[in-house]
Amino acid sequence: KIGFKIARYGRSVASQTIQRESASVLRVQYISIMSATAEDYVPPEPTVKIFSDASTSSSVDFVAALDIGTSSTRIIIFNSIGEICGSAQAEFQQLFPKPGGGWHEHNPFDISSQTRRCIDALARDAPHLFAEGRLKGIGITNMRETTIVWNAKTGEPYYKAIVWDDVRTADIVSRMEREAPDGLGIDRFRATTGLPLSTYFSATKMRWLIENVPSLRKDLEDKDGERSNVRFGTVDTWAIYQLTGATESSTYVTDITNASRTLLMDIHKREWDETLINAFFGDLVDFPTASALPKIISSSEVIGPCHSSGALDGVPIAGILGDQQAALFGQAALNPGEAKCTYGTGLFLMMNTGATCVPSTNGLLTTPAYQLGPDADIVYALEGSVSHAGSVIQWLRDKLQIIESATDSEELALSVPNNEGLYFVPAFAGLFAPYWRSDARGCLVGMTAGHHRGHVCRAALEASAYQAKELLRAMEQDSKGTDLTTLKVDGGMSMNDFLMTFQSDILGSKVVRPKINETTALGAAFAAGLATGVWSSTDDIMAMWTAAKTWTPSMADEEREKYWSAWKRAVVKSFDSDWF
Repeated sequence: KIGFKIARYGRSVASQTIQRESASVLRVQYISIMSATAEDYVPPEPTVKIFSDASTSSSVDFVAALDIGTSSTRIIIFNSIGEICGSAQAEFQQLFPKPGGGWHEHNPFDISSQTRRCIDALARDAPHLFAEGRLKGIGITNMRETTIVWNAKTGEPYYKAIVWDDVRTADIVSRMEREAPDGLGIDRFRATTGLPLSTYFSATKMRWLIENVPSLRKDLEDKDGERSNVRFGTVDTWAIYQLTGATESSTYVTDITNASRTLLMDIHKREWDETLINAFFGDLVDFPTASALPKIISSSEVIGPCHSSGALDGVPIAGILGDQQAALFGQAALNPGEAKCTYGTGLFLMMNTGATCVPSTNGLLTTPAYQLGPDADIVYALEGSVSHAGSVIQWLRDKLQIIESATDSEELALSVPNNEGLYFVPAFAGLFAPYWRSDARGCLVGMTAGHHRGHVCRAALEASAYQAKELLRAMEQDSKGTDLTTLKVDGGMSMNDFLMTFQSDILGSKVVRPKINETTALGAAFAAGLATGVWSSTDDIMAMWTAAKTWTPSMADEEREKYWSAWKRAVVKSFDSDWF
């Protein structure tokens, strides 16, 4: 056994004991910083890909993107003509301490150490991509809303990261909804934030942490001591803190797109709102906004260089975008009325509304899409969010174990001629847009003894298409009749041709997949490249976007309506889960 410490961007984090069981297997006995118990955990090795057909000649520059998602983290390096030159990706551990209660956590150090391992692995296998002077900048994109709180002096989190789809704060939401003035309910903060009151957003998670973590509450009340060292942040803020040394003086910022998902930012003024902060925390603590919330900056500006970050040392961090805004930007949906749908862990449909901040009356979110520089205008968007899409296929693989890999779902779905009356409503964490029903739970509706795993896989895939249609209908109503004839798609599930065919059919619209499907990382790279001069304007970005495949609808209107009305009836069956 060899005792050692994992490097956390130049600092040690968690004691680990490694026992070599074979030449290729290391078993890590991981001692969690937030738990007295040890758990067997083997951090997966990064998967490195080098794209030899991409240009790496001296005439092109490189831009990197760190893309930290819900289940994995990765670095992708693009060249200045928009090609992927290399990537490294690694999963990190998913923690479900109360599965029946919908709790979902990550270890912040697992995220940061796996991110560092990806950087090191790509630098080892493709050092030419990190050559001095060639890598002009790095953009950060991340799962939004996931909340971390740590002490800046010690570098230690007070608790694990509470993930965006965690529903432990349902009671907080219910109470605040009941107490809303003028009967506003979940819309009590919508005029300022563009968001409904929901377990989804960061502020309710922050309140839970203050209520339930004694050491955090103690430090927040220590006005002459540790109070000034408490740092709340989303994953972008944590990543930048790590990339800039993880010390008291490390950079503490977030961008407008991530800040807007906290329920604490005024989306019209681009600043933290003390009225909102007092509504969430005023009865608990005198919240130190100036030190405990990061500075809000634009999505595209030079923030500062990385240091204590291995191969990225000296490379400027120059862009931050929440993952769905990054995908919109990477899809070059830069004109009002253009939209994209990302099929990842969840499903996210977003439409650019330009400089107009469009309020939703149909259950959507009004959100900043991006701001290209501190003096630039804010570009807004309407967004519909669905909590479970690709994660449903993971559930079929890991929990039900009816498939061995995600790609099996397409083959099984095609093994049956249609769903034969089976509908899958994946309300594992309630239903997000357009319903916002935290009481909803997942259900299979219409099951008979004749159904088999092929029908279940088909119903699981079709569920994403139905939910996308619900969002698109709401979006068309909010945007006053804008008829979206073409939907740009991306994300892992967009590679499933069965799903994209059904999506086009159930929408009755064209569906287009881009040549570069890694649009989230590409959007972050674009933001960083604009700030560092790799690209001079958004015209350069739009010129690089090309389509790879287009689907056109072939389903008859009568058949489309039959499936759609049955789905709507199935959704209602998921409501009021508290009956048991």
